[in-house]
Amino acid sequence: MLWHLLGLAVFAQGTSEFMLSGLVPDIARDLGVSVPAAGALTSAFAVGMVVGAPLMAGLARRWSRRGALLGFLVVFLGVHVVGALTGSFAVLLVTRVLGALANAGFLAVALVAAVGMVGPDAKGRATSTLLGGVTLACVVGVPAGAVLGQLWGWRAAFWAVALLSAPALVAVAVSVPRGAADAERPSLRGEIRVLRTTRLQVTLLLGALVNGATFCTFTYLAPLVTHVTGLEEAYVPVVLALFGAGAFVGVSVGGRFADRRAGVVVGMVGAALCLGWGVLALGAGQPALTLGLVLLLGSLSFGVGSTLIAQALYAAPDAPTLGGGFATAAFNVGAALGPWLGGTAIGAGLGYRSPAWVSAGLVALTLVAVGVGVARRSRTPVSSCR
Repeated sequence: MLWHLLGLAVFAQGTSEFMLSGLVPDIARDLGVSVPAAGALTSAFAVGMVVGAPLMAGLARRWSRRGALLGFLVVFLGVHVVGALTGSFAVLLVTRVLGALANAGFLAVALVAAVGMVGPDAKGRATSTLLGGVTLACVVGVPAGAVLGQLWGWRAAFWAVALLSAPALVAVAVSVPRGAADAERPSLRGEIRVLRTTRLQVTLLLGALVNGATFCTFTYLAPLVTHVTGLEEAYVPVVLALFGAGAFVGVSVGGRFADRRAGVVVGMVGAALCLGWGVLALGAGQPALTLGLVLLLGSLSFGVGSTLIAQALYAAPDAPTLGGGFATAAFNVGAALGPWLGGTAIGAGLGYRSPAWVSAGLVALTLVAVGVGVARRSRTPVSSCR
């Protein structure tokens, strides 16, 4: 099925976005920068995603879906070759931003393509299938990138992403039908106007907070488990794989409930997620507890996150081409904010446990926002919504 082929490309791109979690210390040593500075590469990628998602989605309105997907993949592959070759941190930073722009455009178009192949009440299932490529990147791609980094240096991981993108490029070229851009679509101004709706604004805010919490700690998992938990560096890929396995479970299960039980997922699972980050901050010195929590928190984080992506698409029915861009941008606001907040906490001397405390705080803000929204709806009659 087409969306599974799109998931292959998302797997390659997700590997690139997340693999720095296992490579940050190596990059910092090789390029002569601090660990927080190297962690900023994740934020740079996220900033590119934030800017690129709506911008590239708007640009892609002029192209066929096949042409847009192929163009974004070619750019993505090329910048990873440059990143693998450079010895400059500044150049590497630029390649991360350009790669993110291409990734953002691809994901925005792919989300629209995926939900367009299902019924109006199955956006959650389609979204979870596509995002399965992201979680598989956490399970397989990120730990593999960490292993490559340990064996041959962080550049080997960048080469691997470039090579992995090649079959995805071929798959899209062969499987996505040719065709002109769809002329029967709302005006660009009309789609942008959808951002004024309160429901979409709140959903995007919640997504940014949850994803910020996820990336705040995920970016610094490697130094957490080696400096606080006391595990050897060889265990880092195992820890990342556990988080990814949990993420895959979370997306798979979340997809079953995202269409009809979104409130339960965000409220109840979100509360468990907040508690889990706090327990990790307190118990990170215990190896068994840390490993179990990493698996659980990966599941909870991506379960809530994928549900909110689906709800953003439900909240933007009048933005068929930019809806995916809005969701992608909002979630990457969190992906940019989280590592920056975590790095700031570490740089302030609060230690490698501090990102987990920040993650707990961000999820707590999410729950407060949900509570305020529920209270307002209980006082004001509104039309039924999903």
